[in-house]
Amino acid sequence: MTLTQQQAAPPSLSYELYPPARPEAEAAVLRAIEELGATNPDYVSVTYSGTPVRRRASVRLVEHLVRNTRLRPLAHLTCVGETRDSLDLLVRQLVGLGVRGVLAMRGDLPADPEAFRGELPFARYLVELIRQVEAGHSATLAGGRLSVGVAAYPNRHPESPSFQHDVEVLVSKERSGANFAITQVYFDPAHYARLVAAARAAGVTIPIIPGVIPMSSVRRLERLAVMTGVRPDGALLHRLETASGEAERRRIGVRAAAGLARAAFDAGAPGLHLYTFNDPRASIEVIDQVGLPATRTLSSPVPA
Repeated sequence: MTLTQQQAAPPSLSYELYPPARPEAEAAVLRAIEELGATNPDYVSVTYSGTPVRRRASVRLVEHLVRNTRLRPLAHLTCVGETRDSLDLLVRQLVGLGVRGVLAMRGDLPADPEAFRGELPFARYLVELIRQVEAGHSATLAGGRLSVGVAAYPNRHPESPSFQHDVEVLVSKERSGANFAITQVYFDPAHYARLVAAARAAGVTIPIIPGVIPMSSVRRLERLAVMTGVRPDGALLHRLETASGEAERRRIGVRAAAGLARAAFDAGAPGLHLYTFNDPRASIEVIDQVGLPATRTLSSPVPA
C-alpha cells in the first residue's frame, strides 16, 4: 500500500536539532539547517535543557530559525527545575520571537534528590500553563492558537509502573490541551502500532507521530538505551558492531530507520519525525528510502 492510498493528506515531515554546545559546533548546526531546509519540512524541533547555558543556546537557535530561515521552529520546553514564573516568562519570550509551536515535556529529573525539581511536576501542567499564556496573547497570535506537542512512549517510561499508565498520561496531556504527540525512540515496529491502538482505545484522538533515529553509532545506541530505558535492538546492535566501517554502519542505520518509518506509515502514521543528532545526511537518506514526496510545500501547519 502506498502513502497516497493510505491517507488523503500528505504525511508531515520534521526533524530534531540540538543547539550547539560549543562555539566550534555552530557551523555544523548551520550546515544541517541548510541541508534539511532543502527538504521543506513542516517544522524543525529544537531541544532544550534547563541549564542556563543550554537554555540560552536553545533560544538563540530558535531565534535564528525564525529570523533567518523559512523553517518553522518547534521549541522544546521542560518544566524540571523551573518555577511557574520562569516558565511563564519563557513561553512569553518564545511567543514574542514568533514561535507558534512548543513541545512540552517534563524533562529528566536531577541526579541529586535534594535538588529543586520545579513547581510543575508533570508535563500536563506545563501544557496548561502554555494555554494560559496563550489566552493572554490573542492579539499577538491574531486570534489563533499555539500548537502544543507532547511526548508519547511506545515502550514503558523508565519511571512508569506500566505501559498502560503511560497511555493514561497521554490521555491527560490531550485533555490539558495538547494538539499532537511525538514518540520517544523505539526499535520494534510493532511497538508503534501497539501504542496507537492502546491510545485510541483509551480515547486519545490527537495525531501520534513516530520518532525515528537513523542509528549508526554503537556508543550512541548504548548511551541512548541508558538515557531512555529502551533496550536496543540486538540484531541492529550486532550488525553495527560487526560492520566493516563507518559507511556500512551508516547504511545499516538508515535501512533500519527506513524500515521503522515504512511500518509506521503502514500502521497509519500521520507523519515522520527524525532525530538527526545534527547529521542531515542520514535523515535525508531515510526520507529518500521511504519515498516521502520530494517536493513539499511550506504551507502545511504544525500538526494540530
